[in-house]
Amino acid sequence: MTDTPVHAQHPPPAATAPEPHAEKPAPFPAPHPTAPTPPPRRAPGTTAPPLLGRFLARAAAVTAALTAASALLGLLRDQTIAHLFGASVESDAFLIAWTVPEMAATLLIEDAMALLLVPAFSHALARRAARRTQDPALADDAVRALVLATLPRLCAALAAAAALLALGAPWLVRLLAPGFGDPQLATDCTRLTAVTVFTFGITGYFSAALRAHGHFLLPAGVYAAYNIGIIATTLTLHSLWGVRAAAAGVAVGSLLMILTQLPTFLRLTRAHRTPAPSRAPAPRSEPPTPSLLTAPLLTTSLLAPVILFAVGRQGQVLVERFLASPLPGGAISHLNYAQKVAQMPMVLSLMICTVTFPVVARAMAEGDEEGARLRVERDLALAATVVLLGTAMVLGYAPQIIEVLFERGAFDARDTATTATVMRVYALGLLGHCLVGALSRPFFSASRPTWYPAAAMAAGLVVTTAAGAVAAERFGVHGIAAANAVGISTTALLLLGGLGSRVVPIRVRTVAAALARLAAAAAAAAAAGWAAAPVTPGGPLLGVAAGCVLVPAVFVLCGLAVRAPEVVHLLALTRQRFRHGR
Repeated sequence: MTDTPVHAQHPPPAATAPEPHAEKPAPFPAPHPTAPTPPPRRAPGTTAPPLLGRFLARAAAVTAALTAASALLGLLRDQTIAHLFGASVESDAFLIAWTVPEMAATLLIEDAMALLLVPAFSHALARRAARRTQDPALADDAVRALVLATLPRLCAALAAAAALLALGAPWLVRLLAPGFGDPQLATDCTRLTAVTVFTFGITGYFSAALRAHGHFLLPAGVYAAYNIGIIATTLTLHSLWGVRAAAAGVAVGSLLMILTQLPTFLRLTRAHRTPAPSRAPAPRSEPPTPSLLTAPLLTTSLLAPVILFAVGRQGQVLVERFLASPLPGGAISHLNYAQKVAQMPMVLSLMICTVTFPVVARAMAEGDEEGARLRVERDLALAATVVLLGTAMVLGYAPQIIEVLFERGAFDARDTATTATVMRVYALGLLGHCLVGALSRPFFSASRPTWYPAAAMAAGLVVTTAAGAVAAERFGVHGIAAANAVGISTTALLLLGGLGSRVVPIRVRTVAAALARLAAAAAAAAAAGWAAAPVTPGGPLLGVAAGCVLVPAVFVLCGLAVRAPEVVHLLALTRQRFRHGR
């Protein structure tokens, strides 16, 4: 299950919106730009102005808060399903059907759609502003033209794909889980979830448009609406429909995602005409940059690499469920619960990259390699800090976390023990998952199509499949989780090495050294938590609360000991704020 709006991001060489004027604090163009002169351009290699930095910090904080709320609702959703159906054949049938919205979310909300359309809308916004700099009375609107050229065709294609998927549900179930014992139940659930191919596609389109306009609140909140729809429908209908009620909830929740963003999308993309200027001749201004006027449209050469990368990334889950389907009932559920909890730190860490992606896209479109390098290196360090701290917590307190979250109703102590050990194995690949999400964005911001991320993802998928096929027979679900960690880490290493030589000249050795220091601090914090968790009095809830203090404290102290610059900077910033009373 993918709960992350992450996830946000795209490839055409689109410059993001122009820099703000001094009197306009927003770093993205307003919905109705009226300024007659072009915004000042930043010199290559210089850092973002303070207003932009503050805006990004606020946007990241709001996005992270909403993502955390959505993740908590996702946990409540999983708790509801675990309470009602446990780890059983019924829950496994739902999770096989859940493969459809998982794949749709990756392709249509988080990776492919965002990687394509954020730069496309950013370019359209820049072109709108450039055209009106030449003549404020121009009525043509590049944003509106982009919507009219792409949205109707997208709706038709998505509707056709959803219908075909519903019709082909029996064959899809046999393909995804050939050893599953109740294919009819999984087929019914799959037909209900097939609607997400349409609804997620529209949601992703709206989210990309809103982010390009500098609106991050609603795109970050769509998963909250989604999970509320699932929970409410499941609780209302489970006594009549069984686990099919959860699948119907997926359809209801996905419709709420569209309705959440629709009014703002219509307001931002409606056609409008700038008022005519006074009779006095307009002052001559710098002509618009040619790249702002001639960015490529969404062609097959741009679509194919992004789609294949996203499919390969989601293929990790498909491989897991394929390998787990012949195992005893509940195996797919154990993998799912473990993965969803373990990936929460990764989802939160990628919010940083989601917010800064338009900034990276613009820097690369303007040829500002130094600015792009600084932004990417900073994002990698911050995202790694967050995800490794979360990894330490998961490794140290996995049994207590699972017991607090899930052990009730049909989910018993045996399920807790199995899920917790699987979650610890999954945690070993969290840094790899985070790096793949963070590194893919600058690849797809380049001014030309690149197949390297898709090739790297394919290599990692081959490793996952081969290792999983060997390990599943001997180690069961634990072997499948280990194969996932090895495969995604392989992809992360390939992307890290390839980014510096192909797209953004990041200092790979410097980044790798920083990651190694943070990983050492995380390992020490995880060891401390693992040792303290069993002897902490007061039960699992108190143990998790104590771990939320112990693990970060050890992580910070060890980070200082190994001179991890991110930890040092964080403490210096904290001291500075306290010194100034902020």
